[in-house]
Amino acid sequence: MKNRIKELAKAYAPEFTAVRRHLHSHPELSFQEFETTAFIQEQLAAFGVPFQAGIAGTGIIALIEGKNPASKVIALRADIDALPITEANEVSYKSTNPGVMHACGHDVHTSCVLGATKILNELKDQFEGTIKVLFQPGEEKHPGGASIMIEEGALENPRPDAILGLHVHPSLEVGKLGFHAGKYMASADEIYITVKGKGGHAAQPHLTVDTILVASQLVVSLQQIISRNNNPFSPSVLSICAFNGGFTTNVIPSEVKLMGTFRAMDETWRFKAHELIRKQAIGIAEAMGAEIDIEILVGYPTLYNNEAVTNKARNFATDYLGKELVGDTEIRMGAEDFAFYSQVVPACFFRLGTGNVARGITSGVHTPSFDIDEQAIEVGMGTMAYLATQF
Repeated sequence: MKNRIKELAKAYAPEFTAVRRHLHSHPELSFQEFETTAFIQEQLAAFGVPFQAGIAGTGIIALIEGKNPASKVIALRADIDALPITEANEVSYKSTNPGVMHACGHDVHTSCVLGATKILNELKDQFEGTIKVLFQPGEEKHPGGASIMIEEGALENPRPDAILGLHVHPSLEVGKLGFHAGKYMASADEIYITVKGKGGHAAQPHLTVDTILVASQLVVSLQQIISRNNNPFSPSVLSICAFNGGFTTNVIPSEVKLMGTFRAMDETWRFKAHELIRKQAIGIAEAMGAEIDIEILVGYPTLYNNEAVTNKARNFATDYLGKELVGDTEIRMGAEDFAFYSQVVPACFFRLGTGNVARGITSGVHTPSFDIDEQAIEVGMGTMAYLATQF
Protein backbone atom coordinates (compact mmCIF):
# COMPACT_ATOMS: atom_id res chain seq x y z
CA MET A 1 0.00 0.00 0.00
CA LYS A 2 2.77 2.43 0.94
CA ASN A 3 4.69 1.88 -2.28
CA ARG A 4 1.54 2.13 -4.38
CA ILE A 5 0.53 5.44 -2.77
CA LYS A 6 4.03 6.81 -3.30
CA GLU A 7 3.85 5.83 -6.97
CA LEU A 8 0.46 7.48 -7.41
CA ALA A 9 1.47 10.63 -5.49
CA LYS A 10 4.53 11.02 -7.69
CA ALA A 11 2.53 10.37 -10.87
CA TYR A 12 -0.24 12.80 -9.93
CA ALA A 13 1.98 15.55 -8.47
CA PRO A 14 2.06 17.59 -11.72
CA GLU A 15 -1.74 17.37 -12.02
CA PHE A 16 -2.34 18.65 -8.50
CA THR A 17 0.38 21.25 -8.73
CA ALA A 18 -1.65 22.59 -11.66
CA VAL A 19 -4.78 22.38 -9.48
CA ARG A 20 -3.01 24.39 -6.81
CA ARG A 21 -1.99 27.04 -9.33
CA HIS A 22 -5.53 27.30 -10.67
CA LEU A 23 -6.91 27.76 -7.15
CA HIS A 24 -4.17 30.25 -6.31
CA SER A 25 -5.01 32.30 -9.39
CA HIS A 26 -8.72 32.38 -8.51
CA PRO A 27 -8.96 33.02 -4.75
CA GLU A 28 -12.29 33.83 -3.11
CA LEU A 29 -13.10 35.27 0.30
CA SER A 30 -14.77 33.38 3.14
CA PHE A 31 -18.28 32.11 2.35
CA GLN A 32 -17.96 33.49 -1.20
CA GLU A 33 -16.09 30.48 -2.65
CA PHE A 34 -18.56 29.90 -5.49
CA GLU A 35 -16.09 29.28 -8.33
CA THR A 36 -13.83 27.31 -6.00
CA THR A 37 -16.57 24.93 -4.92
CA ALA A 38 -17.73 24.48 -8.53
CA PHE A 39 -14.16 23.58 -9.51
CA ILE A 40 -13.86 21.05 -6.66
CA GLN A 41 -17.16 19.46 -7.68
CA GLU A 42 -15.88 19.09 -11.26
CA GLN A 43 -12.78 17.35 -9.95
CA LEU A 44 -14.75 14.97 -7.73
CA ALA A 45 -17.13 14.11 -10.56
CA ALA A 46 -14.15 13.36 -12.82
CA PHE A 47 -12.73 11.03 -10.15
CA GLY A 48 -16.09 9.26 -9.83
CA VAL A 49 -16.38 10.17 -6.14
CA PRO A 50 -19.93 10.80 -4.86
CA PHE A 51 -20.43 14.06 -2.98
CA GLN A 52 -22.96 16.39 -1.42
CA ALA A 53 -22.63 20.12 -2.07
CA GLY A 54 -24.18 23.14 -0.37
CA ILE A 55 -23.02 22.36 3.18
CA ALA A 56 -22.46 25.63 5.05
CA GLY A 57 -23.24 27.36 1.77
CA THR A 58 -20.20 26.48 -0.32
CA GLY A 59 -18.92 23.40 1.49
CA ILE A 60 -18.76 19.86 0.10
CA ILE A 61 -18.76 16.39 1.67
CA ALA A 62 -17.40 13.49 -0.39
CA LEU A 63 -17.43 9.79 0.51
CA ILE A 64 -15.03 7.05 -0.52
CA GLU A 65 -16.31 3.66 0.56
CA GLY A 66 -13.87 0.78 0.83
CA LYS A 67 -14.66 -2.78 1.72
CA ASN A 68 -16.97 -3.15 4.72
CA PRO A 69 -17.64 0.63 4.71
CA ALA A 70 -19.29 0.74 8.15
CA SER A 71 -16.27 -0.76 9.92
CA LYS A 72 -14.46 2.54 10.44
CA VAL A 73 -14.82 6.12 9.23
CA ILE A 74 -11.89 8.53 8.88
CA ALA A 75 -12.43 12.17 7.88
CA LEU A 76 -10.04 14.42 5.99
CA ARG A 77 -10.55 18.18 5.98
CA ALA A 78 -9.45 20.97 3.64
CA ASP A 79 -10.35 24.66 3.96
CA ILE A 80 -11.01 26.51 0.70
CA ASP A 81 -11.21 30.27 1.39
CA ALA A 82 -8.65 33.04 0.81
CA LEU A 83 -7.73 36.34 2.50
CA PRO A 84 -8.32 40.05 1.70
CA ILE A 85 -4.65 40.62 0.80
CA THR A 86 -3.16 41.98 -2.44
CA GLU A 87 -0.55 39.55 -3.74
CA ALA A 88 2.98 40.88 -4.28
CA ASN A 89 4.43 37.78 -5.98
CA GLU A 90 5.18 38.08 -9.69
CA VAL A 91 4.44 34.50 -10.71
CA SER A 92 2.48 32.94 -13.56
CA TYR A 93 -0.22 31.84 -11.11
CA LYS A 94 -0.57 35.21 -9.36
CA SER A 95 -4.04 36.05 -8.06
CA THR A 96 -6.35 37.44 -10.73
CA ASN A 97 -8.87 38.69 -8.14
CA PRO A 98 -7.74 42.16 -6.98
CA GLY A 99 -7.25 42.40 -3.24
CA VAL A 100 -7.76 38.67 -2.64
CA MET A 101 -4.99 36.11 -2.18
CA HIS A 102 -4.41 32.56 -0.96
CA ALA A 103 -1.96 33.88 1.62
CA CYS A 104 -2.63 31.13 4.16
CA GLY A 105 -2.13 28.13 1.90
CA HIS A 106 -5.70 26.93 1.64
CA ASP A 107 -5.09 26.35 -2.06
CA VAL A 108 -2.38 23.91 -0.97
CA HIS A 109 -4.61 22.20 1.59
CA THR A 110 -7.38 21.75 -0.98
CA SER A 111 -4.99 20.43 -3.64
CA CYS A 112 -3.40 17.94 -1.25
CA VAL A 113 -6.76 16.62 -0.07
CA LEU A 114 -8.11 16.48 -3.62
CA GLY A 115 -5.02 14.52 -4.63
CA ALA A 116 -5.44 12.17 -1.68
CA THR A 117 -9.11 11.72 -2.65
CA LYS A 118 -8.17 10.62 -6.16
CA ILE A 119 -5.57 8.17 -4.82
CA LEU A 120 -7.92 6.75 -2.19
CA ASN A 121 -10.73 6.30 -4.69
CA GLU A 122 -8.42 4.25 -6.91
CA LEU A 123 -7.39 2.08 -3.95
CA LYS A 124 -10.80 1.68 -2.30
CA ASP A 125 -10.87 -2.06 -2.98
CA GLN A 126 -7.70 -2.42 -0.90
CA PHE A 127 -8.81 -0.96 2.44
CA GLU A 128 -11.76 -1.35 4.78
CA GLY A 129 -13.98 1.46 5.99
CA THR A 130 -15.04 4.85 4.67
CA ILE A 131 -13.07 8.02 4.01
CA LYS A 132 -15.17 11.16 4.51
CA VAL A 133 -13.70 14.24 2.85
CA LEU A 134 -14.73 17.74 3.97
CA PHE A 135 -14.06 20.77 1.77
CA GLN A 136 -14.88 23.57 4.16
CA PRO A 137 -15.56 27.27 3.54
CA GLY A 138 -14.93 30.25 5.78
CA GLU A 139 -11.99 29.24 7.96
CA GLU A 140 -10.76 32.83 8.04
CA LYS A 141 -13.97 34.49 9.18
CA HIS A 142 -16.01 34.40 12.40
CA PRO A 143 -17.88 32.18 13.31
CA GLY A 144 -15.77 29.77 11.23
CA GLY A 145 -17.06 27.45 8.53
CA ALA A 146 -16.22 24.39 10.63
CA SER A 147 -18.83 25.33 13.24
CA ILE A 148 -21.48 25.65 10.53
CA MET A 149 -20.43 22.40 8.85
CA ILE A 150 -20.86 20.63 12.20
CA GLU A 151 -24.26 22.26 12.78
CA GLU A 152 -25.37 21.02 9.36
CA GLY A 153 -24.36 17.43 10.09
CA ALA A 154 -20.90 17.11 8.54
CA LEU A 155 -19.77 14.84 11.37
CA GLU A 156 -22.80 12.56 11.19
CA ASN A 157 -24.11 9.90 8.80
CA PRO A 158 -21.51 8.50 9.03
CA ARG A 159 -19.76 9.83 12.12
CA PRO A 160 -15.95 9.79 11.85
CA ASP A 161 -13.87 7.82 14.32
CA ALA A 162 -11.12 10.40 13.75
CA ILE A 163 -10.46 13.49 11.64
CA LEU A 164 -7.17 14.61 10.08
CA GLY A 165 -6.11 18.00 8.76
CA LEU A 166 -2.90 19.62 7.57
CA HIS A 167 -1.61 23.18 7.38
CA VAL A 168 1.25 24.75 5.46
CA HIS A 169 4.30 25.68 7.55
CA PRO A 170 6.68 28.07 5.72
CA SER A 171 9.37 27.89 8.42
CA LEU A 172 9.56 24.09 8.01
CA GLU A 173 11.60 22.87 5.04
CA VAL A 174 9.65 21.21 2.24
CA GLY A 175 9.43 17.45 2.60
CA LYS A 176 9.10 17.55 6.38
CA LEU A 177 6.09 17.20 8.69
CA GLY A 178 5.51 18.46 12.23
CA PHE A 179 3.25 16.93 14.90
CA HIS A 180 2.20 17.93 18.41
CA ALA A 181 -0.11 15.89 20.65
CA GLY A 182 -2.44 17.50 23.19
CA LYS A 183 -3.30 21.20 23.35
CA TYR A 184 -1.89 22.62 20.14
CA MET A 185 -3.53 25.91 19.11
CA ALA A 186 -5.27 28.59 21.15
CA SER A 187 -8.86 29.67 21.34
CA ALA A 188 -9.53 33.11 19.83
CA ASP A 189 -12.14 35.57 21.06
CA GLU A 190 -12.73 39.15 19.92
CA ILE A 191 -13.05 42.03 22.40
CA TYR A 192 -14.90 45.27 21.62
CA ILE A 193 -14.99 48.06 24.24
CA THR A 194 -16.54 51.51 23.93
CA VAL A 195 -15.78 54.11 26.64
CA LYS A 196 -18.28 56.98 26.80
CA GLY A 197 -18.36 60.23 28.74
CA LYS A 198 -18.91 63.95 28.56
CA GLY A 199 -16.32 65.42 26.22
CA GLY A 200 -15.03 68.96 26.26
CA HIS A 201 -12.09 71.34 26.10
CA ALA A 202 -8.70 69.83 26.89
CA ALA A 203 -7.90 72.87 29.07
CA GLN A 204 -10.86 72.04 31.32
CA PRO A 205 -10.56 68.30 32.03
CA HIS A 206 -12.36 68.77 35.37
CA LEU A 207 -15.54 69.51 33.41
CA THR A 208 -15.27 66.34 31.32
CA VAL A 209 -14.89 62.60 31.58
CA ASP A 210 -11.46 61.94 30.11
CA THR A 211 -12.31 58.96 27.94
CA ILE A 212 -8.75 58.79 26.58
CA LEU A 213 -7.38 58.40 30.11
CA VAL A 214 -10.04 55.82 31.03
CA ALA A 215 -9.28 53.79 27.91
CA SER A 216 -5.53 54.05 28.59
CA GLN A 217 -6.02 52.75 32.11
CA LEU A 218 -8.02 49.88 30.69
CA VAL A 219 -5.30 48.90 28.21
CA VAL A 220 -2.71 48.70 30.99
CA SER A 221 -4.96 47.21 33.66
CA LEU A 222 -6.38 44.40 31.53
CA GLN A 223 -2.89 42.92 31.18
CA GLN A 224 -2.96 42.17 34.90
CA ILE A 225 -5.76 39.70 34.30
CA ILE A 226 -3.25 37.51 32.50
CA SER A 227 -0.25 38.13 34.77
CA ARG A 228 -2.08 37.80 38.08
CA ASN A 229 -4.94 35.36 37.45
CA ASN A 230 -3.84 32.85 34.82
CA ASN A 231 -1.82 29.75 35.62
CA PRO A 232 1.64 30.66 34.25
CA PHE A 233 2.03 27.11 32.93
CA SER A 234 -0.99 27.59 30.66
CA PRO A 235 -0.27 30.05 27.82
CA SER A 236 -2.69 32.95 27.41
CA VAL A 237 -2.54 36.26 25.54
CA LEU A 238 -4.66 39.42 25.69
CA SER A 239 -3.77 42.05 23.09
CA ILE A 240 -5.56 45.36 22.54
CA CYS A 241 -4.89 46.05 18.88
CA ALA A 242 -6.98 49.13 18.10
CA PHE A 243 -7.39 52.40 20.08
CA ASN A 244 -9.65 54.86 18.31
CA GLY A 245 -10.70 58.16 19.81
CA GLY A 246 -10.22 61.87 19.39
CA PHE A 247 -9.71 64.02 16.32
CA THR A 248 -7.65 67.05 17.34
CA THR A 249 -5.16 68.37 19.92
CA ASN A 250 -7.46 70.25 22.27
CA VAL A 251 -10.71 68.30 22.55
CA ILE A 252 -11.34 65.42 24.94
CA PRO A 253 -13.60 63.08 22.92
CA SER A 254 -16.90 61.77 24.20
CA GLU A 255 -16.14 58.26 22.95
CA VAL A 256 -13.16 55.94 22.58
CA LYS A 257 -13.26 52.49 21.01
CA LEU A 258 -10.89 49.62 21.79
CA MET A 259 -10.62 46.33 19.96
CA GLY A 260 -8.52 43.30 20.74
CA THR A 261 -8.14 39.56 20.95
CA PHE A 262 -7.97 37.08 23.79
CA ARG A 263 -6.23 33.72 23.38
CA ALA A 264 -6.13 30.75 25.75
CA MET A 265 -5.15 27.09 25.88
CA ASP A 266 -7.64 26.11 28.57
CA GLU A 267 -11.40 26.29 28.02
CA THR A 268 -12.25 26.73 31.73
CA TRP A 269 -9.80 29.61 32.12
CA ARG A 270 -10.98 31.06 28.82
CA PHE A 271 -14.51 31.77 30.07
CA LYS A 272 -13.37 32.75 33.55
CA ALA A 273 -11.15 35.36 31.88
CA HIS A 274 -14.12 36.73 29.94
CA GLU A 275 -15.87 37.50 33.24
CA LEU A 276 -12.73 39.05 34.71
CA ILE A 277 -12.30 41.27 31.63
CA ARG A 278 -15.90 42.47 31.91
CA LYS A 279 -15.68 43.04 35.67
CA GLN A 280 -12.41 44.95 35.50
CA ALA A 281 -13.45 47.09 32.54
CA ILE A 282 -16.77 48.05 34.12
CA GLY A 283 -15.15 48.72 37.50
CA ILE A 284 -12.46 51.04 36.14
CA ALA A 285 -14.95 52.93 34.00
CA GLU A 286 -17.35 53.43 36.90
CA ALA A 287 -14.53 54.53 39.22
CA MET A 288 -13.50 57.19 36.70
CA GLY A 289 -17.04 58.36 35.96
CA ALA A 290 -17.37 56.87 32.48
CA GLU A 291 -19.93 54.65 30.86
CA ILE A 292 -18.79 51.51 29.09
CA ASP A 293 -20.08 48.98 26.59
CA ILE A 294 -18.18 45.72 26.33
CA GLU A 295 -18.77 42.83 23.96
CA ILE A 296 -16.75 39.62 23.79
CA LEU A 297 -17.43 37.54 20.70
CA VAL A 298 -16.73 33.88 21.39
CA GLY A 299 -14.64 32.57 18.51
CA TYR A 300 -12.71 29.39 17.82
CA PRO A 301 -12.07 27.01 20.73
CA THR A 302 -8.78 25.42 21.73
CA LEU A 303 -7.46 22.98 19.13
CA TYR A 304 -6.83 19.69 20.87
CA ASN A 305 -4.86 16.96 19.14
CA ASN A 306 -6.01 13.65 20.57
CA GLU A 307 -2.90 11.93 21.91
CA ALA A 308 -3.70 8.43 20.62
CA VAL A 309 -4.72 9.62 17.16
CA THR A 310 -1.78 12.03 16.85
CA ASN A 311 0.80 9.49 18.00
CA LYS A 312 -0.57 6.96 15.49
CA ALA A 313 -0.56 9.56 12.73
CA ARG A 314 3.03 10.48 13.52
CA ASN A 315 4.08 6.82 13.46
CA PHE A 316 2.30 6.24 10.15
CA ALA A 317 3.89 9.39 8.69
CA THR A 318 7.30 8.21 9.86
CA ASP A 319 6.70 4.88 8.16
CA TYR A 320 5.73 6.72 4.96
CA LEU A 321 8.45 9.40 4.82
CA GLY A 322 11.21 8.21 7.17
CA LYS A 323 12.01 9.37 10.70
CA GLU A 324 14.40 12.11 9.52
CA LEU A 325 11.48 13.96 7.86
CA VAL A 326 8.98 13.77 10.73
CA GLY A 327 9.41 15.76 13.93
CA ASP A 328 7.84 17.86 16.64
CA THR A 329 6.25 21.23 16.12
CA GLU A 330 5.64 23.92 18.71
CA ILE A 331 2.31 24.90 20.25
CA ARG A 332 0.87 28.04 18.70
CA MET A 333 -1.20 30.92 20.04
CA GLY A 334 -2.72 31.33 16.60
CA ALA A 335 -6.19 29.90 16.12
CA GLU A 336 -7.78 27.56 13.58
CA ASP A 337 -11.41 26.58 13.19
CA PHE A 338 -10.35 22.94 12.77
CA ALA A 339 -10.53 23.24 16.57
CA PHE A 340 -14.32 22.85 16.37
CA TYR A 341 -13.88 19.36 14.91
CA SER A 342 -11.29 18.51 17.57
CA GLN A 343 -13.84 19.28 20.28
CA VAL A 344 -16.28 16.72 18.81
CA VAL A 345 -14.24 13.77 17.46
CA PRO A 346 -10.63 12.61 18.04
CA ALA A 347 -8.44 14.78 15.81
CA CYS A 348 -4.94 15.31 14.49
CA PHE A 349 -3.91 18.60 12.89
CA PHE A 350 -0.32 18.58 11.63
CA ARG A 351 2.09 20.83 9.75
CA LEU A 352 3.28 20.41 6.17
CA GLY A 353 6.69 21.91 5.41
CA THR A 354 6.50 24.32 2.46
CA GLY A 355 9.62 26.45 2.90
CA ASN A 356 12.87 26.41 0.95
CA VAL A 357 15.56 28.70 2.33
CA ALA A 358 17.92 28.06 -0.59
CA ARG A 359 15.28 29.27 -3.05
CA GLY A 360 14.20 32.20 -0.87
CA ILE A 361 10.76 30.74 -0.13
CA THR A 362 10.52 31.93 3.46
CA SER A 363 7.64 34.43 3.70
CA GLY A 364 5.11 33.76 6.43
CA VAL A 365 1.41 33.14 6.00
CA HIS A 366 -0.93 36.16 5.83
CA THR A 367 1.71 38.19 4.00
CA PRO A 368 1.56 39.48 0.38
CA SER A 369 4.71 37.53 -0.56
CA PHE A 370 3.70 34.13 0.83
CA ASP A 371 4.37 31.22 -1.52
CA ILE A 372 5.41 27.58 -1.27
CA ASP A 373 7.88 25.09 -2.65
CA GLU A 374 5.42 23.04 -4.70
CA GLN A 375 7.18 19.78 -3.93
CA ALA A 376 5.00 19.95 -0.83
CA ILE A 377 1.97 18.94 -2.92
CA GLU A 378 3.31 15.43 -3.56
CA VAL A 379 4.28 15.03 0.10
CA GLY A 380 0.94 16.33 1.40
CA MET A 381 -1.35 14.30 -0.84
CA GLY A 382 0.63 11.11 -0.38
CA THR A 383 0.82 11.48 3.39
CA MET A 384 -2.90 12.18 3.73
CA ALA A 385 -3.77 9.17 1.59
CA TYR A 386 -1.42 6.90 3.51
CA LEU A 387 -2.64 8.06 6.93
CA ALA A 388 -6.25 7.51 5.87
CA THR A 389 -5.60 3.94 4.70
CA GLN A 390 -3.61 3.05 7.82
CA PHE A 391 -6.26 4.40 10.19
